[in-house]
Amino acid sequence: MSFKEERLQKVIAQSGVTSRRKAEQLIEAGRVKVNGEVRNELGTKVTEKDAIEVDGVPIKKEKKVYYLVYKPRGVISSVKDDKNRRVVTEIIPDRDQRIYPVGRLDYDTSGLMLLTNDGELAQLLMHPSHQIDKVYVAKVEGMPTKEIVKKLKKGIQSEGELLKALKVRVLSSDRDKNTAVIELTLHEGKNRQVRRMLEGVKLPVAKLKRERYGFLDLKGLSSGDYRKLTPQEVHLLKEEALKDK
Repeated sequence: MSFKEERLQKVIAQSGVTSRRKAEQLIEAGRVKVNGEVRNELGTKVTEKDAIEVDGVPIKKEKKVYYLVYKPRGVISSVKDDKNRRVVTEIIPDRDQRIYPVGRLDYDTSGLMLLTNDGELAQLLMHPSHQIDKVYVAKVEGMPTKEIVKKLKKGIQSEGELLKALKVRVLSSDRDKNTAVIELTLHEGKNRQVRRMLEGVKLPVAKLKRERYGFLDLKGLSSGDYRKLTPQEVHLLKEEALKDK
């Protein structure tokens, strides 16, 4: 009987230990053993017969799980926090798999996040070349003019980076309170991108929420809720991540 060969880093990522990129770093650092021997070549291929260890701990192929979470404000987009603040993985209790967030949302930003143990898909979704639409709604202080909307789409220089929105819509404005609600669609996911862009046009953010990620939205969920993705949604998400744009 023949066994399918796969790259070592892919097998590690599929086990839920970490992403494929991090797995490559672990291999190169000599922290991975195959059948008791250190293997630090990225071209190494293995089959299901091989015994693989990462930092001395045997890996096993976990069942893949995919969750959509409505992250509340005041929750960290991580698996742990050195200040003992609540982390997003704590929203999903009673699970056997080690899961981690796909990308990040700021501590003070609420909205849609994906959590999974599928390192390969997580890496695809986070890679800059796979430009999946992310839709944010921001309540800002100030009035967004047509000129400001144009600037947000053309791009704002911030900390040596050009940050821009694919689409910008003003959903509402209140001149008496000098506040407005803006919807921004981004392809990128740079650190604090929406806040930095809006600060760059003198519209400081009072509240920020991610409403959509690709075709996924928060319909039917309240803050702090979660649900599993359906097999069809997982399939479509993989298609979207691989699609050339």
